[in-house]
Amino acid sequence: MERAAPSSQVPLLLLLLLGAFSLLAARVDADVSVETCCADGHSMATQRRDCSLPYTSESKECRMVQEQCCHSRLEELHCATGINLANEQDRCATPHRDNASLEAMFMKRCCHCCLLGRAAQAQGQSCEFSLMAGYQCGLVFRACCVKGQETADFTPGDIGDPQETAKISEGEEEQEDPYLNDRCRGGGPCKQQCRDTGDKVVCSCFVGYQLLSDGVSCEDVNECITGSHNCRLGESCVNTVGSFRCQRDSSCGTGYELTEDNDCKDIDECETGIHNCLPDFICQNTLGSFRCRPKLQCKSGFIQDALGNCIDINECLSISAPCPPGQTCINTEGSYTCQKNVPNCGRGYHLNDEGTRCVDVDECSPPLEPCGPGHVCVNSPGSFRCDCKAGYYFDGISRTCVDINECRRYPGRLCGHKCENTPGSYYCSCTVGFRLSADGRSCEDVNECTSSPCSQECANVYGSYQCYCRRGYQLSDVDGVTCEDIDECALPTGGHICSYRCINIPGSFQCSCPSSGYRLAPNGRNCQDIDECVTGIHNCSINETCFNIQGGFRCLSFDCPENYRRSADTLRQEKTDTVRCVKSCRPNDVTCVLNPVHTISHTVISLPTFREFTRPGEIIFLRAITPAYPANHADIIFDITEGNLRDSFDIIKRYMDGMTVGVVRQVRPIVGPFHAVLKLEMNYLVGGVISHRNIVNVHIFVSEYWF
Repeated sequence: MERAAPSSQVPLLLLLLLGAFSLLAARVDADVSVETCCADGHSMATQRRDCSLPYTSESKECRMVQEQCCHSRLEELHCATGINLANEQDRCATPHRDNASLEAMFMKRCCHCCLLGRAAQAQGQSCEFSLMAGYQCGLVFRACCVKGQETADFTPGDIGDPQETAKISEGEEEQEDPYLNDRCRGGGPCKQQCRDTGDKVVCSCFVGYQLLSDGVSCEDVNECITGSHNCRLGESCVNTVGSFRCQRDSSCGTGYELTEDNDCKDIDECETGIHNCLPDFICQNTLGSFRCRPKLQCKSGFIQDALGNCIDINECLSISAPCPPGQTCINTEGSYTCQKNVPNCGRGYHLNDEGTRCVDVDECSPPLEPCGPGHVCVNSPGSFRCDCKAGYYFDGISRTCVDINECRRYPGRLCGHKCENTPGSYYCSCTVGFRLSADGRSCEDVNECTSSPCSQECANVYGSYQCYCRRGYQLSDVDGVTCEDIDECALPTGGHICSYRCINIPGSFQCSCPSSGYRLAPNGRNCQDIDECVTGIHNCSINETCFNIQGGFRCLSFDCPENYRRSADTLRQEKTDTVRCVKSCRPNDVTCVLNPVHTISHTVISLPTFREFTRPGEIIFLRAITPAYPANHADIIFDITEGNLRDSFDIIKRYMDGMTVGVVRQVRPIVGPFHAVLKLEMNYLVGGVISHRNIVNVHIFVSEYWF
C-alpha cells in the first residue's frame, strides 16, 4: 500500500495558495470574477482532459486561476477514475497505461485509498481515517467505507467535531495538521467532496452521484435511466448506489456458471466433484459437461461400452477397404482376414491382369473399327454404340451419316452477317467494313482510319469511314479521299476579301498592297497609307515641306511674298496640311497697309480616286472672320479664281455656328493621279468695296488607290 510521506512544506504551500487566490481575487478585473475564471478552468479539464492548452484570458491573474482550477479538477477526475477502478475490479492494476504519468499516479493513489476504506468496512473498523496520508486520501477512504455500509450520508459530524479536534495544542496543530484553517476540514458542510476556493466552499459528488439543489447533498445517479451505462447486448442494467451492474437476460445453461463480468464460464465437474462417474471410471472435463473414461483398457481390436465391457470391433465395417482389390474381408475376434475372390466375367468384360476383377472391354480402341466411315464409336460398359460425327445426322434410308446444312437449318441465328456451310460444320464471314470477332460468329466494325486512307482527316463510321478536309481545302469529287486547295481569290466574293490584291496559297490566301506607300493593316486584308512625313523616310530638303499623300509624299516649298511672314500655327489635320502667311508691313508703308490681302494660305489635300460618285463631296472649309465693321454693311464673297480643271470643283457659302463658312466641293469624279492648284479668295465687302481679303492656295493631290 502506498502512503504519502508527511512534509513540513505542505501547510506552508496551502497557506501560500490560499493567500495567492485572495490576492488574485483583489487584482482580477471587476468584469471577470475569480469564480468565472475558475469555472473556465473546470470546464477545460472536464471537456478536454488537458490543462496544457493556452488560456485566452487577457488577465494574467485570471489565467493563473484557470490553470490552478483546471489542475485541481483534473486531479478530481483522475481520482474518480481510481475510485471506480477499486469498486469494479477490487484492484488497482492499469494495463495499457503509462504508470509514470500524473494521471496514473493520481488514479492509483485514490484507488489504494478506496481499497483501504472498503477493507476497513469489511473488517468492521471505523470509517474515520486517522493516518497522515493526506486530506484527499482521507476523503476517499471514508467515502468508500461509507458506501460499503450502504449509507451515503457524509456529514461533517461523521468525521468529528472540529472543536473537539482543536484540543490539540496550538503548537502541535501548526506542525501536524496542515488543514487547520481549511473550511472543508472534516468534510465541511458537504455530504461527499468539499473544496475551499478561498471565497467560498464548493461541494461536489463522487462519480455515480449528482449534486442536489441545496448544493450540499448528493443523490445516486440512475445510470440505467440516463443511458450512461455500458451494458452489452443481452444484458440488463441494474442500478446500484453510486454505480450500476450489468445482469444477463438469460442463464448460461447447464455446465456453465456466471462470472462477475457477466460472462459464462465452464464448470469443471471433475474438479468440483459434482460428477457421477463410477469408481472404475475416471472423470474427464469437457465444455459444458464431462466424460467418464474406464480405468480398464481393452486389447487391440476391442472397444469398451458404457459399462466398461470390451466388445469386438468389426473391422470389415469400420475400416474403409481393409482388404486389397480382389479379396473379401472376413471378421474374426479381435481382428479380420482377407479371402481372394474368383470372378466370373460376362459378355463385354474380361478379367484383369491380376485376376482380381472384371473390367470392361473397349470395343472402340484401335485397330478395331466396328462402325463404318463417317461414324464415331462410343464405348459403354459391356458394349458400344455408333454415332454420327458432329455436323452430321443419320439417314435411316441410306443408313449413312449425311452432312447437316447449319446455315439453312438455323438461318440468322449462327452468324452475325453471312453463313457458309462446310462438311460437318459452317463458316461465318462479314461484309465489307467489318471483321469476324473472336467468337467466330459476330462481326465488329473495322476502323479504316488506322490505315490512313484519307489525305487529311478521317472519321470512322459504322461499317465504313468518311474523309474530310481542313479549313481552306475541299474534298475531291473524283475519289472522295483527296483534299484540294480552295482558291479563295477566285470565289465570287474573292474581290472583297482583300482591299488591293488577293494571292492564293495552299489552304488559305494572303492579301498584298502596292509595292510602295502602303502597308498591310493588322487585320491582314486592308492597306494602310504610310505617312512618310511622320515616319521620317522622305527625302525633302530643309527648305522644303513634306506633305503626305495617299501612297507617297510631296516636297513643296512655299515662300511668303514681300510684306508677309510665315505664321507659326501650321495646321496638320487628317489628309490636309496648311501653311499660312500673314501680312507684316514695315513702318510708314502706306501701300502695304492699304493692300486688302490680309493672309495667304497654302493648303495641301490628298484625295483618292472615287470609284463611285453619287453626290458632291465636301473637301475643305474656309471659315471667315468678319472684320470690325457694322454687320449690316459687311458681306463675304467666296470665289475660285484659278486652277478649277474641267470645273471639277465649286464653292458655296454656308452659315455654321454663327460663322460664315466657304465650302469647297468636288462635283465631278477625277481620274488620278494628278496635282491641281485651286486659288480661292475670301473678300470682305463694306459698302461694295473690298476692305479685307484672304487668299487660299489649295494643292489637291489625287491618288490612284484608296483603301
